[in-house]
Amino acid sequence: MIDIICDDLLRLADEVERKLEKRFQEVDIISKENTARVLNAFHTERVSDSMFAGVTGYGYDDPGREALDKIYAGIFGAEAALVRLQFVSGTHAIAAALFAALRPGQILLSVTGAPYDTLRSVIGIQGGAPGTLKSYGVGYAQIELGSDGGADLDAIAAAPWEDVGAVLIQRSRGYAARRALTVAEIGALAARIRAVNPRINIVVDNCYGEFTETSEPASAGVDLCAGSLIKNPGGGLAPAGGYVCGRADLVEAAACRLTAPGIGQKCGATLGQNRLLFQGLFLAPHTTAQALKTAIFAAGMLEALGYRTSPSALEPRSDIIQAVELGSAEKLAAFCRGIQRGAPVDAFVTPEPWRMPGYDCDVIMAAGAFIQGASIELSADGPMREPFRAYLQGGLTYESGRLGILTAIAGMEEEETAHP
Repeated sequence: MIDIICDDLLRLADEVERKLEKRFQEVDIISKENTARVLNAFHTERVSDSMFAGVTGYGYDDPGREALDKIYAGIFGAEAALVRLQFVSGTHAIAAALFAALRPGQILLSVTGAPYDTLRSVIGIQGGAPGTLKSYGVGYAQIELGSDGGADLDAIAAAPWEDVGAVLIQRSRGYAARRALTVAEIGALAARIRAVNPRINIVVDNCYGEFTETSEPASAGVDLCAGSLIKNPGGGLAPAGGYVCGRADLVEAAACRLTAPGIGQKCGATLGQNRLLFQGLFLAPHTTAQALKTAIFAAGMLEALGYRTSPSALEPRSDIIQAVELGSAEKLAAFCRGIQRGAPVDAFVTPEPWRMPGYDCDVIMAAGAFIQGASIELSADGPMREPFRAYLQGGLTYESGRLGILTAIAGMEEEETAHP
């Protein structure tokens, strides 16, 4: 792998890193504060070795599972939390939160434009899967983002709210030309919504945003936030799972959606995985910082080579995603194949575009990960449509992430040489 990275590219990397020293220091400051917050939560719940033993079957009386729920609630500034291996993805956790927050006849209002692709299937505005919100009589409406990439507060205030039961806020960018929202912006948005209707349930898709700042949306006035354990909060160790946290009654309603009414949070075998969930959470602030540094370095390198990036290397960040506009299907494929070539697992595999479930066009994905689909590990993907943006995320260590970025750039240069 390293053999394809030429000396000129290595010299450029050193130059870019020197320019980014201050940004890296800012990321380290956030990581230190978040690590202290996590450690304090561990001490408050008196985490002990005995909590790492998993249970089987129904999973009754699992002290580790119960402590982890309380730790997540404390760290995220929530009344309660539901942290379960049984969530198969972030989309699953967010779906449980939405079903908890809505009733038939109500409307779900997205105030950050169209939601992430897989959530559109959950809502029922894309595809024809059974069991969608639409099939249960829940309507849908959306308000587009403002010209600055943030929420359009004036349009939100002017919207018809009579039948709206819940508001969806997507923190991260997804596959869209938009920026991530900061926790402060989410708090201001929640306050504006409360001024219109204080009874509205506010749900945040928190994927990719955890630990990028020193607070989380659940502490900023929203009712629920949800995400995946194989992204930021799993620290690269959680083998599966997701979380929902926020208002206690809604968290229990989400638990009843995950399991069954009357069972709720009381069941869910951890099958000997508690240690990985605790240890991954403990590492999460540091691991997220490594991913942020990788993204910042990627932006710096690609900007130096003339590509358009979002966010730029020097912009503040509220998620770990780095978008880069590559301009052609060939360059997008070459970039993703370069990321795969620099991975620790399956580096010999060649990614190809394909129609993944939940997406409306072919998507190419590169992820040589220890945990299947773990986007806290270095990965890159993108829909095969104009303007052919690659979305980069993750990096368990900055050092390996740096090599992965250089390999991806070298792969694009190889493609240009072979097909000028």
